[in-house]
Amino acid sequence: KMESKGSILIKLLLLFQLSILCLSQQQDFDFFYLVQQWPGSFCDSKKSCCYPTTGKPAADFGIHGLWPNYKDGTYPSNCDPNSPFDQSQISDLTSSLQKNWPTLACPSGDGIQFWTHEWEKHGTCSESSLKQHDYFETTLNLKQKSNLLEALTSAGIQADGNSYSLSSIKEAIQKGVGFTPFIQCNVDSSGNSQLYQVYLCVDTSGTNFIECPVFPHGKCGSQIEFPTF
Repeated sequence: KMESKGSILIKLLLLFQLSILCLSQQQDFDFFYLVQQWPGSFCDSKKSCCYPTTGKPAADFGIHGLWPNYKDGTYPSNCDPNSPFDQSQISDLTSSLQKNWPTLACPSGDGIQFWTHEWEKHGTCSESSLKQHDYFETTLNLKQKSNLLEALTSAGIQADGNSYSLSSIKEAIQKGVGFTPFIQCNVDSSGNSQLYQVYLCVDTSGTNFIECPVFPHGKCGSQIEFPTF
């Protein structure tokens, strides 16, 4: 018995809706960059405005962001204008954020301006996996899990203003975390290459570190200063 045109049309509509649902549930990015910043290199040239009004943070790597990224090296940005930053959603995380995710750029403020930027530019692009509270809580957990400063100091690499080889810094982090980092450098007014930011890659759930599918552009000198803070 042949189906009626109406029943065929209904089946086609159902298949179309199902395909749209499946597409909407797919990840819209391939992995995260967890970017951590050494405040010493930033403040070396920004002394007048690098400390939050909450006070100078501890001498440790701060979080610069958890950035969704594609395997071709590009990243989505400002993905959902209908999901503005809501401070009330992370009130239980505020003290940890001020300690671990401080804004080091002018105007310092209390961190809210920086966290707003991070959520609205980067965080909204990960909403298929992480809502606002999860985004910040997950990033704090990843920072603690990686513990970059301990990985470096355990290898004898200290924030003492001395220079260390790029290879030794990478090896120390790889040994401590278990995955290959990307090292980004800052160049100070004297032309010294300084340890500035460390990138580690994270899976799309925000749970586990992974080997980076692609590294950002940029390179450091063979010797890198690890500035004091």
